[in-house]
Amino acid sequence: MPQSPSPEDVKRIFENYFTADMNIWTGFSEKIKVRVFDKSEIIKDYHGVEKYLNIIIKGSAGLFVWDGKRDICINLLYEKSFISDYMSFLNQQPSVIKTEALEDLTLWSIPHQDLNELYQRSETGLRIGKAISEMLYVRKQQEQINLLTLSPQERYLKLIEGRPEIFQRTPLKIIASYLGLTAESLSRIRKRVMEK
Repeated sequence: MPQSPSPEDVKRIFENYFTADMNIWTGFSEKIKVRVFDKSEIIKDYHGVEKYLNIIIKGSAGLFVWDGKRDICINLLYEKSFISDYMSFLNQQPSVIKTEALEDLTLWSIPHQDLNELYQRSETGLRIGKAISEMLYVRKQQEQINLLTLSPQERYLKLIEGRPEIFQRTPLKIIASYLGLTAESLSRIRKRVMEK
């Protein structure tokens, strides 16, 4: 079983989102469960309840919805990213989102009840929760705006510019789904861009 993170480990990962005293990170480190998943393993299934707020330490994962015929990727996440079906996590209700490991995956996971306890312990804990919520909201909102306002080629170029590692680590059909394209359309766009 993987070893739990030290407060210093937690500080190193979380300080990208929030700066706090070491005693706060000690509290967080005591609540973190290290969970390991194999590639293609389901982390949270359709119509399940999200019990954890997770951050990816190693590997990648995707969030998917089912359109009646196939999985549609609504989010791709890599190291140092928070990953949860956040709506389900907040209200502790089932949702239509599935979370799946796209590579062998190591997560630091804080159970819902433990996270609420951390938030209630101090004003700083609450501010960390607010910072996480705001970051998740802003990221999702920006993705929605891009999907609705950019052309398929612009979305592709923005993804290459911002997250080039995706193309080495993630199957093209999943990237295409994430960009709102078919695999064939993505192949045509890639060919066109390479020819320029």
